[in-house]
Amino acid sequence: MKQFAQGSRDRLKRAVAAGVRIAAGSDEYYQMGKRTRGESSTLIYEAYRDSGMTPWQIIQAATVNGAELLDWQGRIGSIEAGKFADLVATSGDPSQDVTELERVKFVMKGGEVVRNDFAEPPKR
Repeated sequence: MKQFAQGSRDRLKRAVAAGVRIAAGSDEYYQMGKRTRGESSTLIYEAYRDSGMTPWQIIQAATVNGAELLDWQGRIGSIEAGKFADLVATSGDPSQDVTELERVKFVMKGGEVVRNDFAEPPKR
């Protein structure tokens, strides 16, 4: 498995160096150890970083590049009026440390807040 992972990183590193636009994706369909599938799927961000991608390139791979690859750029991939409102927020700055995306504190799905660790607890 380690040899396979290293080979994948080497191929990605060559693609990044050649200027290939990368779109993030995961084929995680099983649970890895104590991580959920969702938690395991964030490991690609570290692999992308280790392959020479900057945090901004990784964020673009997970948003606008993926939307363009799917030809859905008019519906997803960036924060604009009329697009689906699925957002996450972290305490830190993922443009400086992409692993912040592994520590999400706020989630909005379809315009509805489904997690907000920033909110103050209700007063009693």
